[in-house]
Amino acid sequence: MKLVADFMVEVPKLKCSETVTKARQVLRDDAFREIYIFDDRKKLTGFIDLTDVLRVTATKSNVTVEGFVKEAASVTCDTPIEDAVRAIKNYRTDSACVVNGQMNIQGGVLLSDLFPIIITRHELRGSVSQYMSRNVVMCAPGDPIQKIYSLIVESGFTAFPVVKKNKILGIISRRDILKAGRIRAALETGAAVPVETLMAKDVVTVQPDEPIQSAAALMVRHDISRVPVVESGSIRGILDRHDVLKGLAMP
Repeated sequence: MKLVADFMVEVPKLKCSETVTKARQVLRDDAFREIYIFDDRKKLTGFIDLTDVLRVTATKSNVTVEGFVKEAASVTCDTPIEDAVRAIKNYRTDSACVVNGQMNIQGGVLLSDLFPIIITRHELRGSVSQYMSRNVVMCAPGDPIQKIYSLIVESGFTAFPVVKKNKILGIISRRDILKAGRIRAALETGAAVPVETLMAKDVVTVQPDEPIQSAAALMVRHDISRVPVVESGSIRGILDRHDVLKGLAMP
């Protein structure tokens, strides 16, 4: 039986009194999407994610992370990975915090690391159309990045297909925005920066009638967390790792 200890990694963590701008810097420099927050007793209090830090646009700010903290999924080193995946699924996060008996942070376990193993050890049932999200928010290549920034904050979605005349040209994600430091200055000055200058242009897609197992394998092969679902050249939905987990036959 594989346990959380076999996959535990160092994860970013901050004290609750640290600023959101510091959290933004940490997430921009690391591959993580979430930061775990601890109190004066070094106990886990929750987490903040990329969407939270994008809410504060100023380059310098005294706003602390404390006001953005959400309850975190937590596991221990001896938790089976199936239980860790359940916790991540229930909290709709990208990771779970690994704690000891005193709730001190020991590390973390990432869905991206567990996903390839879980989908091969357990049966995935059904087709993409049964599990995909049909509420797709799209944007155009000429849309200003300010619009995407607002969509991320308001909707909670993490990425948006970039479409022109029903054809997918790319995808723009919250990490694309975070990595582009110049965007914060553009947001403050109102300068026009079009989506097409930041979007990823190589887009992997699936069809709605494909088996969910095949779509999951495609996501693992390309190391991506979501894929647009396309039929007859038009977008029908979005499938992400959490959608795939809904089709998992896991006792």
